[in-house]
Amino acid sequence: MAYPRLTKKPGALETAAMIRRGDLSPHEAVEAAIARIEHHDAHINAVVVTDFERALETAKTMDARKANDDQPLFGVPMTVKESFNITGLPTTFGHLQFADHIAREDAVVVKRLKAAGAIILGKTNVPPDLADLQSDNPVYGRTNNPHDHNLVAGGSSGGGAAAVASGMVPCEYGSDIGSSIRNPAHFNGIYGHKTSFGLVSRRGHTHPMAGHHDVHDGPLSVVGPMARSAEDLDILLDVTTSFPLIRSHKPLADCRFLAVLDHPISEIDAAVRGPIEAALDEMERAGITVDRSSKLLPNLTEQHANYLRLLNTAMARGRPGPDGQVMALADYYQLLDVQARNEYAWGDVFAEYDFVLAPPLAVLAYPHDQTPIRDRRITINGKDSAFADMLAWAGLATFPNLPSTVVPVGGTDNLPCGMQVMGPRWGDFDCIAAAGAIGRLLHD
Repeated sequence: MAYPRLTKKPGALETAAMIRRGDLSPHEAVEAAIARIEHHDAHINAVVVTDFERALETAKTMDARKANDDQPLFGVPMTVKESFNITGLPTTFGHLQFADHIAREDAVVVKRLKAAGAIILGKTNVPPDLADLQSDNPVYGRTNNPHDHNLVAGGSSGGGAAAVASGMVPCEYGSDIGSSIRNPAHFNGIYGHKTSFGLVSRRGHTHPMAGHHDVHDGPLSVVGPMARSAEDLDILLDVTTSFPLIRSHKPLADCRFLAVLDHPISEIDAAVRGPIEAALDEMERAGITVDRSSKLLPNLTEQHANYLRLLNTAMARGRPGPDGQVMALADYYQLLDVQARNEYAWGDVFAEYDFVLAPPLAVLAYPHDQTPIRDRRITINGKDSAFADMLAWAGLATFPNLPSTVVPVGGTDNLPCGMQVMGPRWGDFDCIAAAGAIGRLLHD
C-alpha cells in the first residue's frame, strides 16, 4: 500500500551535510524553514511559539565559522514541543492562565540540541496538560493534519509531527506517556521514537504549575525525537541521551520478530491492519521470521489495567482522581512492583525475539472531536467503541518502560499508517535501526 508523503525537503542530516559542503549556509537554511512555516502554517497551525529573530541571529553567527566535530546538527533548523522550556519563551501546557509563564532557562534537551549545532525556530502545539490524542487548546487553537485539515494531527506531540510531515522543519523533539510521540508519527506518516524510561533527561520539560522550580519526573513519561527518517532519529537521540548505549548492528534478516495485532482490550481497524499485514507479508517474503503469537507475552488485560492506574496517578501527581479517591502510598509501591514484574516478563519475550511489532493506535487520523477523552467514542470496523480503550496500544511499551520506534508502513485512502517496533529496555538505537531497515525494505 502506498506511503503518502507530503514533502521531499531534506532531513536533518542531509541539511547538515549541505551546510558542511558549503552548498547552504545556516542562515539560508533558517530563512528557508521560516518561509516554509509562514507558507504552510496558516492552514495547519503547528508552530505556535516562534523565535525567528533569535534563530536568524544565531544562524548569522554560525555563517562565520565551521562546525566542530561534536556538532552533527550544525545549522539545522528545528522545533521542539511547547512543553519544553526555552529561555524567554512561554511554556503554557495549553492553559490561558499560564500564557505569561516565561521560561528562565532552556530544558536539558534544548541545551543538548543547541550544543550539537541545532537552531531552534520555535515550539509546537499541544493539548492542555498534554492529555489528549489531538492538539487543540485555548491558547493557540487547533492543529490540523497536513494530509487532511479536517482530521487531527495527533497529540500530545501533534504540532511537531505536523511540522515535520509538511516539510516545515526536518525534525522535532516531543514527549510520550500515552503514545504522544507514536500516535502523531502514525497519523502524519513520519518516524517517531519513544525512548526507554530514564534515557533522556526531562529536566525543563515541566508543567508551569511548578513555577520555575525543578520537580520529580515521576513514572512512565519520556521525551524523544521525531523526523522523516530513522537516520535522523538516531542522531537526535545520540546527542540527547544521558548515557551511552550499545548498538548491536544485527542485520534485519537475522532478527526474529513477534507481531502483536490483537489485544483483548482494543480491536484495530481494518485501515490499520491492512497496511501492517502487508508490511509483515513483505518482511516474510524477504526471508525474515515473523511469528504471530507467543505464550511468552504477559497478560495484556492485566497490563492495561495496571498501566491506566499508573498513568492516571502520574498525570494527577497524586491528587484525587475523578472518583475523588487518592492512591495510598502502599498501593503505589505495590503498583511499582507490578510494573517491575511486567518489565521482567517482557524481558523474557526479548530473550526469544529481537523485536515486537504492533500498531501505534487502533485507527488512522480521525475527525476533530471536542468531546472529553473520557467520554469520546470512536468507530472501529463499523462498531462503536470507547476511545480511551485505544490506549492499550500505547501501554504495550509504556508500562514496561520499553523503547518503541514508529515506522511508516503504508496507507489507506491517502492517509498514512505506522507500525511500532518495540525492543528491550535500552535497545533504543537497535529499534531505530530496525525501523529504518523495515522502511527501506518497504519503500525503497
